[in-house]
Amino acid sequence: MTLLVLVVDDEADVEVLFRQQFRRDLRARRFVMDFAASAAHALTRIADTGEQTLILIFSDINMPGMTGFDMLPEMRARRPDVPVIMITAYGDDETRRTALDRGAEGLLTKPIDFGQLRQAIEARLGPVA
Repeated sequence: MTLLVLVVDDEADVEVLFRQQFRRDLRARRFVMDFAASAAHALTRIADTGEQTLILIFSDINMPGMTGFDMLPEMRARRPDVPVIMITAYGDDETRRTALDRGAEGLLTKPIDFGQLRQAIEARLGPVA
């Protein structure tokens, strides 16, 4: 079983940054990461994960077209079993409350603390067999 973490962000350098931070895990095939450049692409991607088991979604809030906030209720309706953690440059109380009210499990602020992201992934991976 291949475990999948989906990252939704319109910034092209995000994929490179995530792949660098998690390169050992990806090489060891503990999980795979897929990247969606828009909320619409993410919604399409979660509809067909093939042989992969989607375990976690990280999503930016500010994206052109459908924002992460707009995507959240739809994402939760389609995949209520998969937690969504929002990532934003705005960590104020109102943004946090909106994210949680719309179905996010949590909110992380930029610059990204990859230790926090790793903890979220590890929590979903469960015990190593």
